[in-house]
Amino acid sequence: MAPMSVPVDEFTTPDPITASEEMTIDELRDLMQQHGIRHLPVIRGDTVVGVISDRDVRIVSGLPVAEKHQVRAADIMAADPLTVVASTPLEEVAYAMSDKKVGSVIVNDEDGRFLGIFTASDALNALVEIVRGDGMPAA
Repeated sequence: MAPMSVPVDEFTTPDPITASEEMTIDELRDLMQQHGIRHLPVIRGDTVVGVISDRDVRIVSGLPVAEKHQVRAADIMAADPLTVVASTPLEEVAYAMSDKKVGSVIVNDEDGRFLGIFTASDALNALVEIVRGDGMPAA
């Protein structure tokens, strides 16, 4: 049986919740809790300039109140996040995430426009669907 190649965009979360560089730690935490998410792309205009994880927010939340209120999203984001185009094969994206030890990847269209985010949770969902045969592309 020939290996199948599934593009990452089939399992990408489209139009994800995003943050701005100026958001406070409390705003970031509230946004994540409200939407039940663990990764926030940070947007400047139409461009993703970083990603913040729930771990980043939890670490800073432990600071004294005066210090915590001085921290903004731009201060804690992982700048220049791992980015792929929508047609990149799922296995390449999963390998890159594992190799670089990151929990999310920014997915852009062929013209470089932000489409969505692919997370470790999305990768697990893809694995379940593919193993069950639910995620097999139509031949």
